[in-house]
Amino acid sequence: MEKTGDTAAQGAGSGQISIEARISDLVRLGIVGLFAYWTVVLIAPFALIVIWSAILAVALFPIFEALSRLIGNRPVIAAVIIVVFCLVLIIAPLALVAVNFADTAQALIGKLRAGNFTLPSAPAAIREWPVVGERIHDAWNKIASDLAATIIKFQAPIREVTGVVVTKLASIGGGVLSFVVSIILSGVLLTQSARLAATIQVLASRIAGEKGVGFARLAGATVRNVSRGVIGVAFLQALLCGLCFTVFGVPAGGPLTFLVFALCLMQLGPALILLPVIVWAWFSWPLWIALAFTAVAIPIMIVDNILKPILMARGLSTPMPVILIGVIGGTLSQGLLGLFLGPVVLGVFYELLKAWAWPSVSTGSENSRPPRFDAQPERIEHTQ
Repeated sequence: MEKTGDTAAQGAGSGQISIEARISDLVRLGIVGLFAYWTVVLIAPFALIVIWSAILAVALFPIFEALSRLIGNRPVIAAVIIVVFCLVLIIAPLALVAVNFADTAQALIGKLRAGNFTLPSAPAAIREWPVVGERIHDAWNKIASDLAATIIKFQAPIREVTGVVVTKLASIGGGVLSFVVSIILSGVLLTQSARLAATIQVLASRIAGEKGVGFARLAGATVRNVSRGVIGVAFLQALLCGLCFTVFGVPAGGPLTFLVFALCLMQLGPALILLPVIVWAWFSWPLWIALAFTAVAIPIMIVDNILKPILMARGLSTPMPVILIGVIGGTLSQGLLGLFLGPVVLGVFYELLKAWAWPSVSTGSENSRPPRFDAQPERIEHTQ
């Protein structure tokens, strides 16, 4: 009886200790969760800048490493050179656009104040357009004949449209400023690449062991491949289109080149711009010039179909369709940031799914080979 009573007392004591331990664990988790929530709230305003700086640092790391070796292992100088080059590459075109816009706006305001601003009459060819040609022609001439009355009549819609345009311009200006800060911060991250690489390796190993390290390598390799395969090819196509427009004297070559670059980033390709220009060339230029322009423009339209799969799939174990779906889906859902995050998320999820569905392959059984999670050499670069 005494033994039975002692056993019951020990069971009650162990049960009480177990409950107290669980409560202590819950309290610890609650405290950790509270601090994690506060941390997220504090860094949320800077999250986009930090993510962009990390993406830029990962994409620019090979250039940074090569440049640092070239100038005698001076990482700070190499980072400064890369940051200055990126800032010039972004700010110079924006400055030209801003100057042209300011000059145009100043000239327009001057004409409005002088009262000599008039619109040209509608071309007679508009009358020949089916269904709406006559209406457009008459409305155009009516507006051109009495511009002041038209502005007074539609001042409310014009004020609303002007407000929307100003808001969009302010948003674009804020985005450009954030991107400039991200470029500068990416230079700081590049100078701390060794320390960040060690930190990420430890965190990835603590989260998922060796597979976590492999996932970190996969994320870094995917960001670099996407930057080469999407942004690099888009820049190449825009450069080729700009040269083509300049050589053949296409009107508004600068804006058309910018539109080509934007469409290539959105994965729509340059055909939406080049095909109408080709059609216009056949109706406006001599036969041999139009033929030469077409012969140059068609290879530019299809060069991404050749280069993009090669650059984006190089060194990755993730299938090319998964990367393309991530690029397109991420761009459609999250904009330019999703261009990088989409393939990284899908690529890591694909490897996780493969490791879960075929554990014998991921653990390396005798009859199967372990998958290549590491898409890069053994050295782990930072911010992967």
